[in-house]
Amino acid sequence: MTLKGLNLVKHGKVRDLYTTDAGILMVASDRISAYDVVLPTPIPHKGAVLTGLSVFWFDKLKAVVPNHLISTNPDDFPPEAKEHADALRGRTMLVRPAEVVPIECVARGYISGSGWKEYKESQAVCGISLPAGLKESEKLPEPIFTPATKEEEGHDENIDFERAASIAGRETAEKLRDLTLALYTQAAAYAAERGIIIADTKFEFGFIDGELTLVDEALTPDSSRFWPSDEWKPGGSVPSFDKQFVRDWLDGSGWDHTPPGPDLPDTVVDRTRAKYVEAYERLTGRSFEDWLR
Repeated sequence: MTLKGLNLVKHGKVRDLYTTDAGILMVASDRISAYDVVLPTPIPHKGAVLTGLSVFWFDKLKAVVPNHLISTNPDDFPPEAKEHADALRGRTMLVRPAEVVPIECVARGYISGSGWKEYKESQAVCGISLPAGLKESEKLPEPIFTPATKEEEGHDENIDFERAASIAGRETAEKLRDLTLALYTQAAAYAAERGIIIADTKFEFGFIDGELTLVDEALTPDSSRFWPSDEWKPGGSVPSFDKQFVRDWLDGSGWDHTPPGPDLPDTVVDRTRAKYVEAYERLTGRSFEDWLR
């Protein structure tokens, strides 16, 4: 979706960024990617879920760290954006520009994904030694900070704290670690009360007027691994509120993970949309339809 009259500065896998005199318009599309390939079939309302959840968490966690959000109301957007109000509503944040720190700040409370792969090889994740004998999806003794590089193409690379400090500076890296773990701990406790385990999540931070600020998205199904508490058990993978149905279908389709990706069947699209919406409603306690309005 390209918006005439607006200055597009970045076309990402999911988000498009437009610069304006009032700030940056961050538009979350319905595009979905898997294995680093944007698929041709969108997931209806996915962008609205990502935006609505991020706004919810920005507000809930603002006492821990400030965020970059100005408004999600098209009435507050600059004049050149108001003619696109219908297209932008529910999926767009007007945000303050930030000097983004080039590190993905990942918190893990459970051993899964790339962390599980690394643990099997070295009994450590990002240089942090972990107890022997952990099973896949098992809860860790305490949450850990496992940073990664930010890559424009391909997978982000897990790095240890010393590498993060060499990229961002030691003082900044220490602040990033402390903020990441504080945000994760508070959010995970809240989600647990609503029957959702946040196994891991990633945050992005930037400097605004010299202050570290939470930017991009926060605690969405795209940036986090959400598990239903009643279906969790260690020893294997756990059903999640994200792209699981998409990945499962792709894995059985014979696709070789190179572009272009295949079209998704309606059943996979519908089930994926339902999971995204369920995550929004369970975590916020609100109707997704109300957010769309």
